Amino acid sequence: MKIGDHVLPDSGTAAVLVAPMAGITDRPFRRLARRYGAALAVSEMVSARPELRTSRKTQLRLDHAGEPGPVSVQIAGSDPQMLADAARFNADRGAQIIDINMGCPAKKVCNVAAGSALLCDEALVARIVETVVGAVDIPVTVKIRTGPDRQRRNAVRIGRIVEAAGAQMLAIHGRTRACMFEGDAEYDTIAEVKSRLRIPVVANGDITSPEHAKAVLQRTGADGIMIGRAAQGRPWFFRQITHYLASGERLAAPAARERAAVLVEHLDGLYDLYGDEQGARVARKHIGWAVRELPGGEGLRSAVNAITIAQAQRAAVNDYFERLAA
Repeated sequence: MKIGDHVLPDSGTAAVLVAPMAGITDRPFRRLARRYGAALAVSEMVSARPELRTSRKTQLRLDHAGEPGPVSVQIAGSDPQMLADAARFNADRGAQIIDINMGCPAKKVCNVAAGSALLCDEALVARIVETVVGAVDIPVTVKIRTGPDRQRRNAVRIGRIVEAAGAQMLAIHGRTRACMFEGDAEYDTIAEVKSRLRIPVVANGDITSPEHAKAVLQRTGADGIMIGRAAQGRPWFFRQITHYLASGERLAAPAARERAAVLVEHLDGLYDLYGDEQGARVARKHIGWAVRELPGGEGLRSAVNAITIAQAQRAAVNDYFERLAA
């Protein structure tokens, strides 16, 4: 699969991408996902508002130190010129792909007419994509949902609009804005969009196993799949999917020792990026996800939620896995 001049590695069948998730797909998460086989890891969305560019939150979200390319930065907003300026700002700082967020259903995003709220205004969608594409000399991609609600599914029209405006890839979460994360993903809608476009189309939503990944690709005809919540706490999920798509064989989940090494590396990355105090707070959810299916995992999750010192948190994780291995 190609995005502009970037050829993404794949399993021989399709590329596997990391969905941008606010508060989750930061630099440590993206680096682990890429190492385990993700072809592309899109950054957490960053606001197009210029007054926020110097905020600590934005600076952390735009930290790509040591990250393999291509670097994809997702921008969010509703003003075409402001988004174009944000695209130039990020391209000047190393972004190799700009992704426009037209899929986030969160109220705080939609309330400012950004994210999936944009799907209600097809003319504005066209102006945004045309303006951003014209502002940078790197590829522009777009992430959408299937429409504002079930009575107004317009993903096919939106897909044609963004393609005509110059976007070079479209990712689709198979739900409407109104559905949030409820109900089943609409793979048939994604299949219809794919059948109408020439640019790569990526399917997103509810892909929870390697077998399901293959089934979604077969059902939609998509050029790639995008994994979000299913990879939380298990970056090796990308390796399992790519291996299964290439060989038809399912890899077993990693043994306790590998899980421990991955989680400790993730923790160290969080402490390095955010600092010990904030890093320990951010790490709590990742620890919970990593051990949710393991014996005694709930006890560890409860324990680390009360720990505020990074090294004490790391030691608790190490002790847990040593006991588990024994």
